[in-house]
Amino acid sequence: MRLGNWIKRRRPHRVNFIIAGAQKSGTTALSDYLRMHEEILIPNQKELHFFDNEGIYWKDGRASSADYRRYHQHFTKSKESTIRGEATPIYMYWNPCAERIWRYNPAMRIILILRNPVERAYSHWSMEWNRGNEHASFPEALEQEEARCRTELPLQHRIYSYVDRGFYCNQIRRLWRYFGKEAVLVLKQEDLTTSPQETLGKVCQHIGASILKVNEPLLSFTGTYVEAMDPESKRKLQKIYSGEIRQLEAMLGWDCKEWLRD
Repeated sequence: MRLGNWIKRRRPHRVNFIIAGAQKSGTTALSDYLRMHEEILIPNQKELHFFDNEGIYWKDGRASSADYRRYHQHFTKSKESTIRGEATPIYMYWNPCAERIWRYNPAMRIILILRNPVERAYSHWSMEWNRGNEHASFPEALEQEEARCRTELPLQHRIYSYVDRGFYCNQIRRLWRYFGKEAVLVLKQEDLTTSPQETLGKVCQHIGASILKVNEPLLSFTGTYVEAMDPESKRKLQKIYSGEIRQLEAMLGWDCKEWLRD
């Protein structure tokens, strides 16, 4: 075998696409759909947490060859032509991830699913409450967020960032900066729920796969809420996010007025 061909065959295949966020916005449902596609390989472990792993020594945004090999071990069952992807929703939020992903594969296709940030914040809090990571009520958690998050500076807080994660615009701009707008597909959670076939068609086209036919919509995972969000917290969050939502509408050409209705 010629040396050049041997090197080509031995070179690990890079991951082609990432479902990068937002957390609590339908990333599990989307990855479950794509896992059904014969051309696509998504590991059974949903969140690999590679590019947000601060335990890795990142030199100029790059990991070591050994670390990349450990990352690629999640994709060992693939064929030569398989499209490889993963879903780790903190990648959208974690500041260094965009550069790290770009250093790894500048041709990466990024998929984002956005949810009403008011509902997302409450869903996030409910998840942490059920996990035992949160003991403050939702109104208390909103009041304490800034102080709590300062304890992790200069990094972001993985648990208590209920409000902060909902400021989508700067997160999207950061990804645009590295990958360009064409490489970043931004979807609404509502569209995946109500029009899965059309939404999956956009996703498959974005990553270069044939269209996945959906016979029956999957039941998206829904968290268990302690109780409904209190009206005062909802009004508070709508006020916090009103400017952000309007900015998002202008950026993406969306109509998000439903997100601000009582």
